[in-house]
Amino acid sequence: MADNEIFAELNPPPRLMMGPGPVNVSPRVLNAMSMPLLGQFDPAFTGYMNEVMTLYRQIFQTANQWTFLIDGTARAGIETALVSILEPGDTVLVPVFGRFGHLLTEIAERCQAKVELIETEWGTVFDPGQIEEAAKRTRPKLVAMCQGDTSTTVAQPLAEIGDICQRYDALSYIDSTASIVGMDLPVDAWKLDIVSAGLQKCLAGPPGSAPITFNDRVADIINARKHIEKGIRPDGFQAASGRTIASNYFDLSMLMDYWSETRLNHHTEATSILYAARECARIVLQEGLNETSARHALASRAMVAGLQAMGLKIFGDLENKMPNVTGVHIPDGVDSEAIRSDMLNDFGIEIGTSFGPLHGKIWRIGAMGYNCQKHNILTCLNALETTLRLHKVGVPSGEAVDAAIAEYRAAGQ
Repeated sequence: MADNEIFAELNPPPRLMMGPGPVNVSPRVLNAMSMPLLGQFDPAFTGYMNEVMTLYRQIFQTANQWTFLIDGTARAGIETALVSILEPGDTVLVPVFGRFGHLLTEIAERCQAKVELIETEWGTVFDPGQIEEAAKRTRPKLVAMCQGDTSTTVAQPLAEIGDICQRYDALSYIDSTASIVGMDLPVDAWKLDIVSAGLQKCLAGPPGSAPITFNDRVADIINARKHIEKGIRPDGFQAASGRTIASNYFDLSMLMDYWSETRLNHHTEATSILYAARECARIVLQEGLNETSARHALASRAMVAGLQAMGLKIFGDLENKMPNVTGVHIPDGVDSEAIRSDMLNDFGIEIGTSFGPLHGKIWRIGAMGYNCQKHNILTCLNALETTLRLHKVGVPSGEAVDAAIAEYRAAGQ
């Protein structure tokens, strides 16, 4: 490429993204993103900010006042939570059951926290008693974990985690990026202290915004570290006595001022992404949280039935399988990347590869958000079956789609 080349107008090829995320964005969200920009303190725009907070309280099933957006991908939400809570020397317990537990460890260590790990084999999850024993032994300030980890396609049961953390005076942090609205996550009922997410999976939005919610217990810890940068600091402001939060951009204490009636300037809100997040939440709530999670669960049953009808083996603990991502063992002797390449080039369908100890051993097939529809599941199964047969893999013809349709018929669809 020449350094002075201008290139053609954007014209991305059509894709059906049936991997572990991101996924195809709802047309309603794309339309919302095309709306005119407003100034960040325009009353109409701050009204939209308030609406976003109300909508995401419903998404998270919480009454938390502090429920808003972090500008950045889902990882920005994780980093905001950890850097705003953790100080050097704090103990963090991280139950690792896949790649993203290691990410939480990485970020906590960058906060100079002392990380205590417990690990389980990829494809399995923890019994709550194992987490309680570790919390009792390590007495952490924070227990940080994922609800669902797309690297392993399994989800950790969380209903007991909030109570466990409270028994040992620990905060609970949950990364729900891969699971939010695809499965149940009642933040208040489960007594979870701080939870963050992303738009690009079951919410069917673009990467770039990380919804977050946290309770007053967390807010008190954050406000004990509150400092405001010089240049926007109100007259008479007295900084808190705690250690300054290490990141300016991800400082929850200043973000709380930005999203509250104080409206103290922090950054320039990502207007089009806020519009997207607002519409993502509206779509889910119009369908209903229970109905959305049921749609993902049905798609999961149909996908599993279809893959098994092909003679393929599903990866991981099926009792704790994520409803929106399915891991499937790659048949012996198959060039896994050639299959993925042919599905993309011949059918325009993307399925996922895998990480770490699972690299080259499983494919990860998603059905989430806007893509979590019957015709997409059937199309993906048909394409995979055809591609496998073209690669001389002996799979029965037509049985995958038949089995998936049977699941939908049984559900009255």
